[in-house]
Amino acid sequence: MDCIDLFKKAAAAMQTDPRYLELDSARRANDADQELQKMIGEFNLQRLDLNRATSEAEPDTARIASLNQKINDLYSQIMASEGMVRYNAAKSECESMVSYIDAIINTAMNGGDPMAVRQPEAGCTGSCSSCSGCH
Repeated sequence: MDCIDLFKKAAAAMQTDPRYLELDSARRANDADQELQKMIGEFNLQRLDLNRATSEAEPDTARIASLNQKINDLYSQIMASEGMVRYNAAKSECESMVSYIDAIINTAMNGGDPMAVRQPEAGCTGSCSSCSGCH
């Protein structure tokens, strides 16, 4: 079995990890939340209106300011919703997991011992090129 097949198996295993399962559950819950989807739809429509308004030959600054305010208000409501708070927390956990995986891969690619890589500290980007050292 080559390394690509092993990585595919590892990716399938990752999809059974509780962190991934929580992200998937939060995503599905948000997709089913009609009120949240309505706000997201309205947000997208307001963004289209703003794009049109800003590209007019003579933009109406008052209208643009009003659309910006509506967009900002909708964004705040969306991001403060219970479903998005849950989703963003789960996403952060999964991103930490992926950063750890990236650190393992980067260590191996640079000739290091992948088994010796520890969980990166908060703020790790997974890019060893900008790292002061986690291993």
